[in-house]
Amino acid sequence: MSSDAMPVRQRRVFHIPGYDPMPPRRYRELYRTESAAQAQISGYEISTHAGPIEDKFYWAVKARIDGHEIVSRVDVLVWSDIVRDSMAQSIPATYWQLIQTAWIYIFTGTLRRLMWMRKGPVIAALYPVVMLLLQLFVALWLGAMLGGWLETGLLWLLSLAGLTEGIIFTSVAIIATVLKYAVLAGVVYVLLRWFKSKDNKLFAYYLMHDYAFSARLWGRNPPELETRMKAFGDDIAKALTSTVDEVLVVGHSSGAHLAISILADLIRDGRVPAEGPKLSFLSLGQVVPMMSFLPKARRLRTDLAFLATQDAITWVDVSAPGDGCCFALCDPVAVTGVTPPGKKWPLVISAAFTQSLSPARWKALRWRFFRLHFQYLCAFDQPKDYDYFQITAGPKTLADRYRNRAPSASRIDIAVSKHTSITP
Repeated sequence: MSSDAMPVRQRRVFHIPGYDPMPPRRYRELYRTESAAQAQISGYEISTHAGPIEDKFYWAVKARIDGHEIVSRVDVLVWSDIVRDSMAQSIPATYWQLIQTAWIYIFTGTLRRLMWMRKGPVIAALYPVVMLLLQLFVALWLGAMLGGWLETGLLWLLSLAGLTEGIIFTSVAIIATVLKYAVLAGVVYVLLRWFKSKDNKLFAYYLMHDYAFSARLWGRNPPELETRMKAFGDDIAKALTSTVDEVLVVGHSSGAHLAISILADLIRDGRVPAEGPKLSFLSLGQVVPMMSFLPKARRLRTDLAFLATQDAITWVDVSAPGDGCCFALCDPVAVTGVTPPGKKWPLVISAAFTQSLSPARWKALRWRFFRLHFQYLCAFDQPKDYDYFQITAGPKTLADRYRNRAPSASRIDIAVSKHTSITP
């Protein structure tokens, strides 16, 4: 087991992405390019080497930092196939998801309470609702206008021909009405499909599927995800029996709540050896309240309360008010209302985008909301005490790096959720 006084020489890192349909090579390329940029800025050496093995995906990292040589292996725990399957919805099915998801968050009182903490992620949650309804309105309006013009034009031609009554007039008027609604339906179909084809820029369908995935079972994980999480736990448990100095689990965005439950299960089941590697957990840009505030999220709430007291783990939660897609500086245990006696974790700190990015860099990224949500995995040109690459490839364990770090003074650590039931 690595001692707090000894530098890390070998590390295993398990990265759990958020709700992301992209393949894991995206994360490898991001790590490769951004680690090189950060190394140049901060004055250390780092290199990455790709290496798929069996059905897994990982890359090796070699670093020389503060005179220490460190070798790390980063595995992406892949659930993008589950994400893609959940996104394989027709346009009508997506609008039905919209109705269901909005109903669940509003009916349970969850939406109102989420707004008490941070408006940014709530606005992000409302964005796909507004955007999809706007797309439907535009399609209906344009279809109705073009269909009305066609109907009016046909009736006008009849009047020019002197046909204002009789069987011919009636027949053509019926045809005109049918054509009006056919044009309406056709325009709506074509325009909505066009809007969907542009979702790589609009993100309305993507975000709608994201929120619907969390809400469809009122806060419970779907069975296929629970099965995948068990497999992830097995991979992490195997690493905990190896000779590395630290096993670091990184949960980004909605991947954070997956990591919470996986790690809670490992500790409860006695799969974290007392003499094994140091177990660390880094949650980044978490959106835990979107799930934990729902009425049937008892599994997650129970795991939050359990993990918060454990000596077997170090848990640091990093977010930034500049990231409008996360619940920045919201202690996920406290705001969920499940703070247990003897709470130790998480240590809630800020990545302080406005300070750790230069004014020019911050100006360039300020309104790129989705890019900012990934900034935790990227280089900072004015880094402070948060450096993703030193955490994942440096000589210090997560516990050592933040041993004397006070939590952010502006964190939110009061109970907010209406639903606080846990499993006995």
